Amino acid sequence: MNRPHTNPRRRATTAAALTALLALAVGACESDDAAGSASSSALQASAGTTTLATPATETTPPVTQPPVIESTPPTEPVGAHDRAGPVVTHLATIGTDDFVTGSTSGPGGALYVTDGSNGEVLRIDRRDGAVSTLATGLPHKAFQGQDIGGPVDVAFIGQTAYVLVTLVSGEIFGEPFGDPSAKNGLYRIERDGTHTLVADIGQWSIDNPPEPAFFVDTGVQFSMEPYRDGFLVTDGHHNRVLWVDRDGSIQEFAAFGNVVPTGLETTGGSVFVTQMGHIPHEPEDGKVVEVRPGGEPFEVASGASMLIDVEKGPRGLLYGVSQGQWDGVAEGSRAEPNTGRLVVAGRDGELTPVVDDSGKELVLDRPTSLEFVGNTAYVLSVTGDVYRVDGL
Repeated sequence: MNRPHTNPRRRATTAAALTALLALAVGACESDDAAGSASSSALQASAGTTTLATPATETTPPVTQPPVIESTPPTEPVGAHDRAGPVVTHLATIGTDDFVTGSTSGPGGALYVTDGSNGEVLRIDRRDGAVSTLATGLPHKAFQGQDIGGPVDVAFIGQTAYVLVTLVSGEIFGEPFGDPSAKNGLYRIERDGTHTLVADIGQWSIDNPPEPAFFVDTGVQFSMEPYRDGFLVTDGHHNRVLWVDRDGSIQEFAAFGNVVPTGLETTGGSVFVTQMGHIPHEPEDGKVVEVRPGGEPFEVASGASMLIDVEKGPRGLLYGVSQGQWDGVAEGSRAEPNTGRLVVAGRDGELTPVVDDSGKELVLDRPTSLEFVGNTAYVLSVTGDVYRVDGL
């Protein structure tokens, strides 16, 4: 994320204009030297036990207008048995937002996604794409019509859903925004559909600012993942990962320099974090790292621009989603349409695009989240479109 600027004219910019810098919740300065680094707790290196694949093809250079693979109607999903090789199928369109982020699998094998504008959590039937509401009434994003904010991710412990909410209140360069009564943090969804604030992550971030401090005092939390009877939470603005207990306690789990941590995966005791890197978000800065308290992060793989999520997939392989080629509009702006990729980590440390049976890379439109149910991948796009990928 961007470090604070000292230019008085910049500091006087209104909160509404500054939210353009938060289009992905993860805009970053042009260089690590310019950005400085956040206060760091030690991280322990660990190679982990996740099996990595040998890429079948070399990474092809990004193109300005890549071919888009046509998807079939959501009413007739295409399975791996219908064609050889990976196949992309449109499943559903959800939400009222222009920037849909988090997803997870949950009770009944359904998908669950967040709608930041309406303050909702939605359920998607994986068989037919039918959409229903799990919870509503959560704090909605402060800047309607902008990108990130409100409920941004959801996860389950047992049958209970927990929701991550961000950018609903706070200060930008000292200027208040949002509803002061709305809290940025971890919420529990009760059986009757109401919600309870479990941990006020925004207030903790104000009380425990990174070094140097950043211009959104409450931080910009992006993703969450169950871990040790609580949750890990990435903050792409404060460049750190937090551990949040279900009793409300919060600790810093890992801190980084200007790398913009985004997605999370926990498997077999290992914690994997995706890093988007500073602008212009070159492929070499898109990384998957493994982190543990007490040592340095261990780089697992790199080579995908605007890397935004990682998940363990079929055969124990690590897969990720690259949002695509940065549009170059401003700090924090999103990728160009239809430049995203599903990538897989290889033994050589490279992130390689997944290809179909004809050798063409699977093209995605600005993905924000990846989830596996069995051997099937589900990809959520910034537009609210949900795709399934069979045949991996």
